Amino acid sequence: MDFDLTQEQQDFQKAVRQFAEEVVAPAAEELDREERFPLEIVRQMGELGLFGLPFPERYGGLDGDFVTFCLCMEEIARADSSVAVTLEAAVGLGANPVYRFGTEAQKDRWLTPMARGQILGSFGLTEAGGGSDAQSIRTTARLEGGEWVIDGSKAFITNSGTPLSKVCLVAAMTGGVGEISNIIVPTDTPGFSVGRSYRKVGWRASDTHELSFDGCRVPQAN
Repeated sequence: MDFDLTQEQQDFQKAVRQFAEEVVAPAAEELDREERFPLEIVRQMGELGLFGLPFPERYGGLDGDFVTFCLCMEEIARADSSVAVTLEAAVGLGANPVYRFGTEAQKDRWLTPMARGQILGSFGLTEAGGGSDAQSIRTTARLEGGEWVIDGSKAFITNSGTPLSKVCLVAAMTGGVGEISNIIVPTDTPGFSVGRSYRKVGWRASDTHELSFDGCRVPQAN
């Protein structure tokens, strides 16, 4: 078994390292001090295709492998872990569930712009009383007239309050005992609101907010 990186992987690693050293690292201290989301850096990462690295080209991705994505994360994190977690959360928590479990219509509408770095998606699981213990969440969604009606709140949600944050995958109790569904909720949906941000010890340039849902309605197809 060959454990060496391929030439393509090495070339990509070198390119990301150069970007991290020339663009990410010089801004890291100021972003951390000001607790400021790295909007322009995120846009540049989108132009480089980093948000679509592990996804097929048909959805706007680079069709890369997991090792290449790990190399990318490693290089970005070496320069600024806040930027790295922004990328990882956008890919792993925002886009990947749509790619793995979404319908083709959902992928066309949401995965493609996420993979291109045009928008950020967040994953709304954690609440004040439940996160890793998903069965303890209290947010609910009920079907009414062909729509999901969502009520509840979320806490510590990464990438949920930036200018690029356009969609949240909301975990909610739906019907049966222990039944949890993930529902795609555009951030401009009436009843969806972004609450306070958090002052953190680390990852201070990473966006983290509370979210609330008050009779928030989205199509059942979401």
